[in-house]
Amino acid sequence: MVRLTSELIDDSKQYINAVNDRELNLRGCKIPAIENLGGTRNQFDTIDFTDNDIRKLDNLPTLSRLRSLLFHNNRIQQIQPTIGNALPGLTMLILTNNNICELGDLEPLASLPKLEYLSLIGNPVVHKPQYRLFVIFKMPQVRVLDFKRVRLAVRMFFYSLHRLVFSTHSIQGG
Repeated sequence: MVRLTSELIDDSKQYINAVNDRELNLRGCKIPAIENLGGTRNQFDTIDFTDNDIRKLDNLPTLSRLRSLLFHNNRIQQIQPTIGNALPGLTMLILTNNNICELGDLEPLASLPKLEYLSLIGNPVVHKPQYRLFVIFKMPQVRVLDFKRVRLAVRMFFYSLHRLVFSTHSIQGG
């Protein structure tokens, strides 16, 4: 396994991608953990961590320029609680084929104020009965979930249903 060092960052492919973002390509490096991202000097709009061995989405420095993070095919189970402080401008987070299991594991993503595009396809959490409802309610700014547009009518229906479900639980439980 390869550690994520300043040297690896400097030696990795860096280019302007198809949507005119400055991108750092760290695909397939077998990186086990996020570390030393301060070495990017906040110069990238997109960082691609596809096909690594990352287990936790944590240890993130403040990267205000970063707009997109790609984590296809990793082993992510946990997300840093303060991710919103570290990545205030993040609009796209792709976490397909990881190991996020519980709805509660998604809570930190609600702190990303600009998150509009989120994919969790291939994670055990997507099989939870209230998954889509939970994400849409907790993250009203998300416009595309699992590569499917969240329509306003669906959002309003889920919001009403969520309020009804949780107010009923409160009445029954208390």
